Amino acid sequence: MNLPAESGLPAALGGAPTFPEGLPLARPSVPDPAAVGSVVERVLTSGVMTNGPLVRELELRAAEYLGVRHCVAVASCTAGLMLVLRAADLAGDVVVPSFTFAATAHAVAWNGLRPVFADVHPETLTLDPGSVSRALGVRTSAILATHVYGTPCDVEALEALARTNGVRLFFDAAHAFGSRYRGVNVGGFGDAEVFSLSPTKILVAAEGGIIATDDDVLAERCRIGRDYGNPGDYDCRFVGLNARMSELHAAVALDSLGGIEERIDRRNRLAGLYRRCLAEAPGIGFPSVAPGDRSTFKDLTVLVDPDGFGMDADALAVALSAEGVETRRYYSPPVHRMRAYAGSNGTPPLPWTERASAQALALPLWTGMAGDLVERVAEAIRRIFRWAGEGTPPGHAQERYAGEPIPLRTTPPSLVTSAEETDHA
Repeated sequence: MNLPAESGLPAALGGAPTFPEGLPLARPSVPDPAAVGSVVERVLTSGVMTNGPLVRELELRAAEYLGVRHCVAVASCTAGLMLVLRAADLAGDVVVPSFTFAATAHAVAWNGLRPVFADVHPETLTLDPGSVSRALGVRTSAILATHVYGTPCDVEALEALARTNGVRLFFDAAHAFGSRYRGVNVGGFGDAEVFSLSPTKILVAAEGGIIATDDDVLAERCRIGRDYGNPGDYDCRFVGLNARMSELHAAVALDSLGGIEERIDRRNRLAGLYRRCLAEAPGIGFPSVAPGDRSTFKDLTVLVDPDGFGMDADALAVALSAEGVETRRYYSPPVHRMRAYAGSNGTPPLPWTERASAQALALPLWTGMAGDLVERVAEAIRRIFRWAGEGTPPGHAQERYAGEPIPLRTTPPSLVTSAEETDHA
């Protein structure tokens, strides 16, 4: 039986859970069902399900918002990444981060190219230009960077590297529709940027992606490529994909475009509230966003230092699960540690990637989330800290804590150093 919340005990030690009904990690910003429904009805009545006017309208409106010459709507961000690499007619190696979603590297591997992993910057967790410079070689044909969590990369430095070394530059911008680099919308940097429109993203189509580019030739090849490489005469110019976005998905995305600035502003305010609520929590840090840049905060991630907090990110995730709080380990393991890339021999040490992977924990955040929910999550974390046991080495919670007690103290917090005392020590 759970003790009342007033006991101060974490749920893992018998206290009442903070969210007995459960608190999800994310909730999609669902467009107006009635408005979308009427458009969907027209689509179904028309019989034009793909390659129709709504997809073209979405492409035009997205290009206007992003400030680019071309947007190409596709079935997913992954398909879009695969297409831009194929359309660029690359060979050899592509430098990618390992601290990213697997699709970044998958798009490289699916094109018969070799992903070469580089390290991230310790503060932003985006691809570090210095590490990229060391990873470039005679076989390198491109760099594929990720705007992690919606935080823009060091675009200027990466563009300079690409120019100097004569390689192409692409961005996995899955999280970044609405992000800004030095006040300029992400979308027109490098040779192309590719966005995701899946349910947890800022712009939602249910499923889908958008390729953004100022390169006329690349845009046309991507349009052909999303239709098998067939320009219309059934004489395929290259091996493409069935990567078309349907009219139904475009209808959802067009509705989702409305109010996007308000949604991004709301997510930034919630991210700021998390920072304020956890500012004095020992061992809890945040990735940084450079001055003048804007993140969409597709994910709100904290970095858990086990030496300062008393337990690692895996253990905190388990303890928060007992409180009813859903979390994710974005990104653990890093891509170069995944079994799918076990053959990636010769990867140099990636110390900041390893640290980020060991410490990163995504907390609940969505556009319509009430501020008091953020405060309650933060209070749950502070309560867990007061009872935190000795720090443990990084690992996987499902392996280390399945059927075992979470490493929490069992002595009253009055007998150990409190969070407040630690801050003033």
